[in-house]
Amino acid sequence: MTEIRPRLKEKYEKVIVKQLMEEYKYENIMQVPKLKKITINMGVGSATSNQKELESAVKDLARISGQKPVVTKAKKSIASFKVREGNSIGCKVTLRGNRMYEFLDRLLNIAIPRIKDFRGVSRKGFDGNGNFTLGLREQTIFPEVDLEDSQVIKGMNITLTTNVSRDKDSLSLIEKFGFPFKK
Repeated sequence: MTEIRPRLKEKYEKVIVKQLMEEYKYENIMQVPKLKKITINMGVGSATSNQKELESAVKDLARISGQKPVVTKAKKSIASFKVREGNSIGCKVTLRGNRMYEFLDRLLNIAIPRIKDFRGVSRKGFDGNGNFTLGLREQTIFPEVDLEDSQVIKGMNITLTTNVSRDKDSLSLIEKFGFPFKK
């Protein structure tokens, strides 16, 4: 039985690695930038007063990512936000391997083109260590999310973690995957 390989994984292995080796004159294939994981985080600040909103966010994130999210808890109390230490305030998923490439493919080819008035992804999402974070205003741009089922429209943060420590190398890798950056 043959394994089904994601399109972006094959593109990375057959095309992107060769392009990066030529562009940066890498001598060893292990020097080439690589995507390690994708973390999707949904913060549900109103979950302290309404637990159903958190359950709805967990369902939506499970549909979008294809795996069960972990509920995140507050690390410390903040009185002005009415948050106590240990309260459930969001959920997150970490994707690796084939699921990571499949999610990235759906993000680039289905979800991002559905964003209203989209002018490109900002290049300011790099953290100085080669990782890139993209913020989305609503989860409804993914076709897996049922509009009738979703109680509240919440945003999410998507972080692409790479194995390189320079933003320049990471930017080059992410551009080759086809991210629509602003010109």
